[in-house]
Amino acid sequence: MPLPPRPYLVDAHCHLGDGAFDPDRDDVLERARGAGVTHLVVIGTDVADSTRAAALARGRPGLSATAGVHPHEARGWSVDAAARLRDLLALPEVVAVGETGLDYHYDHSPRDAQRRAFTAQLALAAELGKPVVVHARDADEDLAALLDGARAPVVLHSFSSGPKLFEAGMAIGAYFSFSGMITFKNWDPAVPLSAYPPDRLLLETDAPYLAPVPHRGRRNEPAFVREVAVALARGRGESLDAIGERTTENARRVFGSRLGAALSPGEAPRP
Repeated sequence: MPLPPRPYLVDAHCHLGDGAFDPDRDDVLERARGAGVTHLVVIGTDVADSTRAAALARGRPGLSATAGVHPHEARGWSVDAAARLRDLLALPEVVAVGETGLDYHYDHSPRDAQRRAFTAQLALAAELGKPVVVHARDADEDLAALLDGARAPVVLHSFSSGPKLFEAGMAIGAYFSFSGMITFKNWDPAVPLSAYPPDRLLLETDAPYLAPVPHRGRRNEPAFVREVAVALARGRGESLDAIGERTTENARRVFGSRLGAALSPGEAPRP
């Protein structure tokens, strides 16, 4: 089998457990490897989804998982949910808390429930020494306030917020993770890509959502993170090699040494 293209990349946020991948998950992983994607962080959005993410990553080089409750699911936050997440976060394959955060665009859960679940997960991340993966949509003011003084490393996923949350992230040394949104023709960032510290950049797909150009309208998948890397390199006036090496190094720093394990041929997982 030919070697994958350089630079080698990490997809820091994908929903590999989503049913959209049930028909061809093995092939998706093979295509990711062929595109030079060495590691995937599989995101959990509630207890059941986090359990699936952990099962996918268990014993599989090149895959890690997170465990958390998404703001859409925050109405289901409970003592039992917190205990079950704690158990998942004790597993070596589970490297971060989340996806958590605030989403005031859809408001699928009441805002007070979102804030309560988010605050609890921030505290859990600090207690366990794990990074926390944060979803932000139309809630910059409240997110900035709740992140002030965060005691765990913060990853601001699919970052597209304005100066308020950018400044709050900068103040706490957050990581800024960019998705296929930065390839869209209507991408009009309030903060230019050149403004972000190089040691705080991450790449992601958010697959199966937010497919980058030229794949818009299709199911997104981890192999397409290379398109995000190209757009980030162009937006910062850097080489693709530099962006690949830097973002991979950053992913290993924030998520831990497990990110050094690479996808292996013939080892694509099943849920």
